Amino acid sequence: MCYETSLHKTQKQIQKTYSVEFKNPDLFTPYYHRSGFTNPNLFVIPQEEAHLVYAMQWGLVAPFGEADVKAFRKKYNTLNAKSESVLRSRMYQSAARQRRCLVLADGFFEPHHQAGGVQPYYCYLPQQALFCFAGIYTQMASGAYTVSILTTAANPFFAEIHNTKKRMPLVLDPSKQGDWLDPNLSDADIQELINNGFIQQDFKAHAVSSDLYKRQIDTNTPQILKPIATQD
Repeated sequence: MCYETSLHKTQKQIQKTYSVEFKNPDLFTPYYHRSGFTNPNLFVIPQEEAHLVYAMQWGLVAPFGEADVKAFRKKYNTLNAKSESVLRSRMYQSAARQRRCLVLADGFFEPHHQAGGVQPYYCYLPQQALFCFAGIYTQMASGAYTVSILTTAANPFFAEIHNTKKRMPLVLDPSKQGDWLDPNLSDADIQELINNGFIQQDFKAHAVSSDLYKRQIDTNTPQILKPIATQD
């Protein structure tokens, strides 16, 4: 699963890396920690306009939930979509076939369960390089966009970190990002990318402060990324 992310690169760094422009540049502020449980904006390259970065509310709202978004989100947690069933899901199948996207990030946080509680770990590439989660999105009648991050079974590295549910977000290899946005993919093509599209580069991870989970504390600061000592 992936409920907490970071994106502390500047607009210029993102634009240079992905050859994109921001649709609404005034909506973007770099962040060190953003929790999905407040349904904040994530920054997303959509299938329909792959030269732009959109701001999209985290937590996909299915068409049947648009009449009462608050009630929909109270009933359904759509921050993540399980990749193994996304093409069969009433909630996600239309978006998976027609509206795929790249969700920009430079890190994410995963819970590690140990004696005494839960220890958050920050997961990132060397030099905290930018990467993309595989995502799916919708546009509501109001014009607002909503998005979910796909997850998959954890590889051995992430199974050690997320050691209960053993899940990880589907981070796409750079060579597969363009394929994910191809509007002409068949179901078999989509499933192939889900099964074999995970990034080839190795991630790093370190323990960070448990303040990450304290909603009354401002965790959107550089301090939240700093490693701490742990006995595990």
